[in-house]
Formats: sequence, C-alpha cells, structure tokens
Amino acid sequence: MGPSPDVSSFVELLATLPDPRVERTRRHSLESILLLCLCGVVCGANDLVAIEDFGKARRGFLEKFADFPNGIPSHDTLGRVLAKLNPTALEELFTKWMRGVAEATRDEVVAIDGKVLRRAFTKGSGSGFLTMVSAWSTANGVVLGQIGTDVGSNEVATIPRLLELLHLKGCLVTIDAAGCQTEIAAKITDAGGDYLLAVRGNQPKLHAAVQAQFDAALAKPAGLEPSAHATSTETSRGREETRQCWVLPFVDAFSEAERWKNLARIVRFDSERTVGGKTTRGTRLFITSRTTLTAKQALAAVRGHWQIENKLHWSLDVSFREDDSRLRADNAAENFAVVRHVALNLLRSVESKVGIKNRRLKAGWSDDFLAKVLVSNAH
Repeated sequence: MGPSPDVSSFVELLATLPDPRVERTRRHSLESILLLCLCGVVCGANDLVAIEDFGKARRGFLEKFADFPNGIPSHDTLGRVLAKLNPTALEELFTKWMRGVAEATRDEVVAIDGKVLRRAFTKGSGSGFLTMVSAWSTANGVVLGQIGTDVGSNEVATIPRLLELLHLKGCLVTIDAAGCQTEIAAKITDAGGDYLLAVRGNQPKLHAAVQAQFDAALAKPAGLEPSAHATSTETSRGREETRQCWVLPFVDAFSEAERWKNLARIVRFDSERTVGGKTTRGTRLFITSRTTLTAKQALAAVRGHWQIENKLHWSLDVSFREDDSRLRADNAAENFAVVRHVALNLLRSVESKVGIKNRRLKAGWSDDFLAKVLVSNAH
C-alpha cells in the first residue's frame, strides 16, 4: 500500500461532485456537509441527529478542513442532501480516491461480496432491501470500491459495474458462487486480472466436470505434483481446524472451456473443524484463470476471501450499527453507506492497539487522535 488515506485529498475530490441543490438554496457547501458526516461517523455518530450534535461540539476542529460560514447544517439538511446526491458519482469518486492511496500489487487478492442493509430499501423503492457490493483488498485491509444495487437488480448484475471501476491488472479476484458467471469471468480477464470463482449447483455442468476430475485424481493421489496439494492446521480457543487444498489443470471433458474465458485450473478446498468435541466437514470447488496458481496460493486466497466478511461486513454491523440505520429516503441509505466505508478505511489505516469500535470512541474524545485518523502525514 502507498500512502494512507488522507481526508484532505478526499475533501478536494468532494468539491468536484455535482451538487443536486438549487444554487440559491445552498447555505452550506456540499464538501462541508459530507465532511461533517464523515467526521461524525469516524467519531461514533451513527445517525444524522448525532452528526449534527457532533458538528456543533467540534466546529473549530472541522474548520481546519472546510468552511462553515453559516454554522453547522441541521440533521434535516444533511438528510435532504444525502437523499438527492447521485450515489453513482459518490461511489466513483470514492474508488478514484482509493486508487490513489492503495495501488494494487501483483498477485494481490481482491475479494468481492455483497451485504444487505436490513432497514434500507433499494434507492427508496420500498420494494427490496438495498445491497452494497464491495471490493476488499486482503493485502491492504481496506475497501477499494462499492456500488449499491439498482431498482429491480441484484448482486450478480451489480458486480460487473463495480469491476469496471477497479484497477485489476495482476490481481486475483475472488467471488462466491453467486458471482460464478461467464460475463463476470470475462470482465475480470479483459481487465488484466485473474478470477478464482466458487462453483456450486447454479452451474451444474461446470460443477459436475470439476467434481468428476477431482474424484478421479484423488483416487490416485500419489500421481499428483507436490505443488498440487497444500494443508494448514489452526488451533485457537478450543477450536481446531484443518484445511486441505488441491489444484489441477482443467481437463475439459464437458466443453466448458469454451464458455469460461481463460479457464485454466480447478481448485478443491476441504475443511475439517472440531469444536467442543463435535466435528464438521466441508468441501468447496473453484475455477481459476491463473495458470501458475499453486495449492498453497489457492489455500491463502480462499481463506483471504473471508476477510470481507470478518473485517468489513462484521465491522459495519457491530462497530457502525449499519443494520440499525433507518435512512430510507431516495439515495440517503446508499450515500451514507459510502460514508461508512470511507470512515472504516480511515480508521483501519491508523496505527492503534484497539479495535474499530474503540478507535471511534477515541477519535471522539481526542482531537490529536482524530487528526491522526484524518491526516496520513500525522501517523
């Protein structure tokens, strides 16, 4: 990772966003409104009323980064702006900002997955819950970009739009079985990256082909190359887990290679977990376009993919109370979700011995720590 995220550069980009308000009604600049929301969220505010109160208490600090000549905007003003602001423009701006501070490196694993906002409807439609699809850098531990689902759309249809915003050259993109689609595989390889896609029953012919090849190969394991197999064992707090991974060149017995662009290898991942004397076992299958992928690398990539659940989705639920948010008007929920992602990136990028929840509290208590979170050269 290059320099840490810096809110000053983000505020500069915010000033380029199209303002949805009529000019004569603007008493507060768009960048000052979004900066207030961001700093409030960083410091522990989870709703717009709390953000307004935070702004009134910390106006002097906020004015180091933006002007507030007419005072702190009310929570009603914040809500109206978030509702009308174009979320696509904000999402694209976020991704552009992250490209400047988290340049992808060769062989980096980029995990993509969606998270449903339990109390937010798709762009105010009232007909379906909003899903935010995010890209997570497992090496840098930050969100690289995110997009909300459109009305009548779903996670699978949203993934290609997110891929178009990312720089994927040299990266290995991991997606669960819902994203195992020929269009998505082609989009990744066309961008210069490689895919590692989970395969389940939604692709029955492909699943059967991969399963049959592994059944035959593992019946005679002595014939496998050493790099085709890797294993790891982890013991923690009464839980013991053993993982095994196999990687084989794909033998196209079902004419599947014609459909899946650059399909080169197949992966099998077995896990055995024992907790409290009870053992559970599982097997997952994958396809990949990376011709040089070894079993050791595949094992690390599959495990790394779950960072997006443990370090992103879990943090948003537990540390930011995202599922409790009641923002629903028009685009407000989607735009506020982007603000949370920015806040999480800033908080993750500062050195601290405490978790995200307590970093938020510390930022709310200490101007010095908040400055450290917001400005990279203060680290």
